[in-house]
Amino acid sequence: MAKGKVFSVLAAVLCGMLPAGVALAQPAEIAAMAPPAPDYADAANWAAGPAGPGAAAALPAGASAAAVNSPADVFYLHPTTDRSPTLWNQDTRDAASNRWVDESTIARQASVFSACCAIYAPRYRAATYKALGSAAHRDAAYALAYTDVERAFDWFLKNVSKGRPFIIAGHSQGAKHVGDLLEKRVEGTPLRKRMVAAYIIGINIAEGEFGRRFKQTGPCNTPAQTGCVLQWNALAAGANLPMVAGAFEKSFTDVYGQVPGQQMLCINPVTFDARRPAATTDEAKGAVPGDPGTGPMLPLRAKAVAVQCQRGMAMTYAMPGLDLKELPGGSLHYEDVALFYEDIRANAVVRVKAWGRGRR
Repeated sequence: MAKGKVFSVLAAVLCGMLPAGVALAQPAEIAAMAPPAPDYADAANWAAGPAGPGAAAALPAGASAAAVNSPADVFYLHPTTDRSPTLWNQDTRDAASNRWVDESTIARQASVFSACCAIYAPRYRAATYKALGSAAHRDAAYALAYTDVERAFDWFLKNVSKGRPFIIAGHSQGAKHVGDLLEKRVEGTPLRKRMVAAYIIGINIAEGEFGRRFKQTGPCNTPAQTGCVLQWNALAAGANLPMVAGAFEKSFTDVYGQVPGQQMLCINPVTFDARRPAATTDEAKGAVPGDPGTGPMLPLRAKAVAVQCQRGMAMTYAMPGLDLKELPGGSLHYEDVALFYEDIRANAVVRVKAWGRGRR
């Protein structure tokens, strides 16, 4: 298969794009095969939260300390992790599946928020790789997963948040659900005043969706702005930018047509400043080396990446020795968080403090 075709398939999976003319599976088919819905009153159905931070307590050597008596909460949604050859949606009762979620994402992504927030990460019936690879089943599997997300969020609001400021955050599939949560449950409600920010990482939100899909919430244009959205998609330097950006932009034009705003939102994950779309290695606070997966995180490496937003993509120049897992088309999707671990960590603290100052 040609490299361009490989990337097109990958982009469809990462971006949740449904090619025109493909019929959706009947929701009944997905529901009939779905594992039981998790009960969020049971602490076992949280990877981090009611019973403590769990794997989210992990930190790489060199990271800033976790907060004591956190002033805010984060509601975090993990990306696609389940490689089941038979299930369309992840079984939250499966111990091996949960262990992989914890080691590969809760420890390596959710933990980034422990300097600012108490972490709440529900286990949910996420669409599996099998579902994401089937255009006829993908959206129905996503829809079932989202029902869990809303129920977990409701439990979080009723039993935990209770007026406290919160961040909503996720990566890849988790980011898709965070975007839907922002659109359907936060915008137009009093919750919007309590939302510190939405970190919607590694997915396909275009600039033109602000004012269309998101009518009240805009991008985070400055490092201390609150009530706003952050997104980036890391791409290796030397990748075919027109091909990659074009694949992402198609997810916008398929919905809205050939109108302005097709470019993806890219908030530089080192500067966090729309006026400074490029950052040098001297500014980068710390990346986690290695292929995200099992085992403890390797020590942070400061000044290891430079990054520049170009045509909506976070073009990343990595120092040797980071041992990155580059995907077809030059995507650094698996490292969207790890490359900027301490930078995100510090920025979340800044935003929570800014939210507090704004409410005095």
